[in-house]
Amino acid sequence: MSVRVRFAPSPTGPLHIGGVRTALYNYLFARKMGGKMLLRIEDTDQNRFVPGAEEYILEALNWIGIKIDEGQGVGGPDVPYRQSERKEIYRQYSEQLIQEGKAYYAFDTAEELEEMRKRLEDAKVDNISYNAVTRMQMKNSLTLSKEEVASRIASGEPYVIRLKVPLKEEIRFKDIIREWVVVHSSTIDDKILLKSDGMPTYHLANIVDDHLMGITHVIRGEEWLPSAPLHILLYRAFGWQAPEFAHLPLLLKPEGNGKLSKRDGLLGNFPVFPLQWTDPFSGEVARGFREDGYFPEAMVNFLAFLGWNPGTEQEIFSMDELIESFSLEKIHKAGARFMIDKAKWFNQHYLKEKTEEELVQLIQLPTGASADIAPKLVRLMRDRVIFPQEIVNEVPFIFESPAVYDEDIVKSKWNDDARKAIGIIKEAIQGISDEQFQAQFIHDTIFPALEAAAIKPGKVMQAFRLAITGLGKGPDLMLTLEILGKQEVIARIEKALVTLA
Repeated sequence: MSVRVRFAPSPTGPLHIGGVRTALYNYLFARKMGGKMLLRIEDTDQNRFVPGAEEYILEALNWIGIKIDEGQGVGGPDVPYRQSERKEIYRQYSEQLIQEGKAYYAFDTAEELEEMRKRLEDAKVDNISYNAVTRMQMKNSLTLSKEEVASRIASGEPYVIRLKVPLKEEIRFKDIIREWVVVHSSTIDDKILLKSDGMPTYHLANIVDDHLMGITHVIRGEEWLPSAPLHILLYRAFGWQAPEFAHLPLLLKPEGNGKLSKRDGLLGNFPVFPLQWTDPFSGEVARGFREDGYFPEAMVNFLAFLGWNPGTEQEIFSMDELIESFSLEKIHKAGARFMIDKAKWFNQHYLKEKTEEELVQLIQLPTGASADIAPKLVRLMRDRVIFPQEIVNEVPFIFESPAVYDEDIVKSKWNDDARKAIGIIKEAIQGISDEQFQAQFIHDTIFPALEAAAIKPGKVMQAFRLAITGLGKGPDLMLTLEILGKQEVIARIEKALVTLA
């Protein structure tokens, strides 16, 4: 049987980075096994639907490099792939369960359900739920006559359809990651399958769709593990073969204590969404990894290692290499700490791998700056930065003469010897033509001039850097001078000699 997996997010807001990891693992497994990956939009909860969320999901998957074979935005044999457009399919299957005695109509109002809960609480019952015991005290098609049930439905009285969970049944299944899971049916309540608005719940819709779409492996987050026994019961009720399950470990806070949240990103100054998201209701903007300057290759590498390990020392993988190495059996059970510094490490690696031309296209110079300096800026900064925009942002002194000078360097390095040396440097620079004003030639002119005056260059270079940039440290000074140009360098030397006299 050909492997078929699915990624089935809900359009209730921006796709969390944990969802992207789930999609990536599905994609890697499908490609490794020569199978297909489907994208299904689970939008049955219309109260939580957020405009733009579906488009965001598609764009995020495309950015990260996950190619969908069938599904929303692509098409395929099982259209439609939005669950809200498949209502009639779910109704047919829920009615099938009713006719087979495996589900039932329930007419209980919200007040009646609350009254039941209170009654059970007062009786100090451990398992407070609508189940095999309590169902017989409620208003449903198991306690009402067929005539009354038909009359209530015909009159338009609201109802839900609930699964008739067996009272004494052991539910066993083997999870690829977590081994055997065993649950007794007495711990599971009679879950609603079809809501009063005609929409299915997640439980019914995802079982029906996974079956009809031929899903062979359900790879999803650990938070769905408690629902898996119920899903096994549904497969049994329909007489269908259940897919294999693999429940992925949680993404944890950097400290390791609890699930990663948006608040953790705010506290740690990092995004938790793949792309920037503007809330359509509040206008609030949430950061995205793409807009923060992360490369998709870096994110793929980073996310792959959050819960999986190849069992070797290799850390840098192309997508094809990940596909070749990936297996569900190598996924850990324990949660994975979200260490943003590792994401930065991957990003820095891929930045260094970019060509000069690629990086030039990724940076934006300040208004008025000559485009000719972009390649030189890339050479100056590429080994010192993590994100492309830092190539410009980390060197404001390239675009503006320093207004202040590092006080510690002024106190420790700016003295009579430094002023004398910088005067000599100025004279040497004035003798260089504009055509010759390049890093190596500048170096080969300045250093001999200082040595001829019995001045060791190493003693005064920090003071010289201070005069040019206002700082005591920074990127290659000779290339910085070349980028600034001869006239600007002379002007800055003269300004420093006056300002720091």
